[in-house]
Amino acid sequence: MLDRLERSVEGFVDGDPVLLNRLVTNLVDNAVRHNHPGGTVEVTLSRGALTVRNTGPQVPRERLGDLFEPFRRLHTTPGQGAGLGLSIVAAIARAHGADVRANPNPGGGLELVVDFASRP
Repeated sequence: MLDRLERSVEGFVDGDPVLLNRLVTNLVDNAVRHNHPGGTVEVTLSRGALTVRNTGPQVPRERLGDLFEPFRRLHTTPGQGAGLGLSIVAAIARAHGADVRANPNPGGGLELVVDFASRP
């Protein structure tokens, strides 16, 4: 459960509203699911980049690429999904000409950025 939700929204993204909704939903669901109890999730949209950060477990840098592959999960905890959420995010981002990247947060958790500003 989120203790606090801060929202900063600016700008517009042209694209398929159903797919863009799925992209945001998958990012936020993933951030909540893979978080510590009482942790935080931050969602921002600034300068054409959507960023979702959480305070979950440590994510090894060498495993970041695996996150966007179908059926790949860092942990095999039952009930934690099939490992499709971030691969769907990556596919939707590509379909909209956006770049997607992941960075581990210092102290644990993950920052996921979908950069629509890089579109031609």
